[in-house]
Amino acid sequence: MIAWRSARWRELARYPSAIAGVAIILVLVGVALAAPLAVPYGEALERWRGGERWQHHPVNAAPVWVDRLGGGRAPTTRVIASRDVEAEVHPFPGGRRLTLPLTFDYAFDDFPSELNLFLAAEGHARPPFVRLLWQTPDGREIPLGGHRLGERERISISQDRALAQRLGGLAPHIGLFSAEKAEGEAGAPRLQTGRYGLVLEAVLFDAEAPLEAELVVYGRVHGIAGTDHQRRALSLALLWGTPVALAFGLIAAVGTTLTTLVIAAVGVWYRGWVDAVIQRLTEVNMILPVLPILVMVGTLYSTSIWLMLGVVVLLGIFSAGIKTYRAMLLPIREAPYIEAARAYGASNLRIVMRYMLPRILPVLVPSFVTLIPTFVFLEASLAVLGLGDPELPTWGKVLNDAQSQSALYNGYVYWVVSPALLLMLTGLGFAMLGFALDRVFNPRLRSL
Repeated sequence: MIAWRSARWRELARYPSAIAGVAIILVLVGVALAAPLAVPYGEALERWRGGERWQHHPVNAAPVWVDRLGGGRAPTTRVIASRDVEAEVHPFPGGRRLTLPLTFDYAFDDFPSELNLFLAAEGHARPPFVRLLWQTPDGREIPLGGHRLGERERISISQDRALAQRLGGLAPHIGLFSAEKAEGEAGAPRLQTGRYGLVLEAVLFDAEAPLEAELVVYGRVHGIAGTDHQRRALSLALLWGTPVALAFGLIAAVGTTLTTLVIAAVGVWYRGWVDAVIQRLTEVNMILPVLPILVMVGTLYSTSIWLMLGVVVLLGIFSAGIKTYRAMLLPIREAPYIEAARAYGASNLRIVMRYMLPRILPVLVPSFVTLIPTFVFLEASLAVLGLGDPELPTWGKVLNDAQSQSALYNGYVYWVVSPALLLMLTGLGFAMLGFALDRVFNPRLRSL
């Protein structure tokens, strides 16, 4: 047996497609195993729900490497925190004045995508008051107004319409980074690089309560996979989509293949009404449309991925494979060694499981391997149709979000290409390995 297996592996190694397919599958399995180590399952679900965890990420930002490969210097996100600067404190009776200079260097080729200021003033008996002053590299100072603070505040400088009017109709995240135009000069705003600053002058009616500030200058590129419309890093969905896709495909393929094979063997062995019932159930199930049934279940009951997996396995039990396996098992039932097993008193279960099924298992390996990506694509198709598990970050869910946000129309090509490429690689890897296995286990195909 060991010699037979080693001979099969040596023969499989003769096919470059098999080696390439195994390499792709090993990479996918490695990513799937690394996903829970990098981001635990519970944390991944919590992150994918969105919220404040992603507030420092830009909206719809392309991957950094795409811009850098093209020789560009698109801005990345900068976070300037008050804890990293030295504040000026001037006490007065009943409180203190605080000056926080949030300065940073800006040397990119494009304007930022957004400007936000996050303030935390917890434990104050009276709400603090803060004035904002913007400083440009050429020495200009632009007042941004005053604000009465609660415990946590988010000041969206980019959405300040009054400031936009004072900047000549330019959006604040563009106008504040534009060079001053000469008198009579027209045309598009010119980016000014150099050292910028946002000075916070705060009046605190408490001698000890803290004031924390974070200025976020959002970039136009982010991370290895970019971000979506909810500021979520797409790398999370691409990473965790790998184990979800492989688990769905593997469990569905194993469940449908093994149950179908066992049912076919039971029908062949017992014959009579048992075989007739199995064949009639198979013929009825063959005309049932799987995808519309899954759509109905997801629409009327639940879109849980595990429920969908169970429905897929149930619908796949009495599949067309039963007839194929039946045709392969019929001659095996009449083989001499089966008669010998019956003569020495082997039970029906032992004959089916020990002597009949192992004879056709090697022939089923190629079809089993190529069946895995079929279920991976099925899960992605359900997600694209809006029937994916809303809690799980998967490749199909990324494509569904891209479709709902018109990603291709708005130029966010990366949003579609990344999950689509992973789906294609998954299908390619298993297909290349499956076709090579088919040639190894079916000698008649070697000359084709």
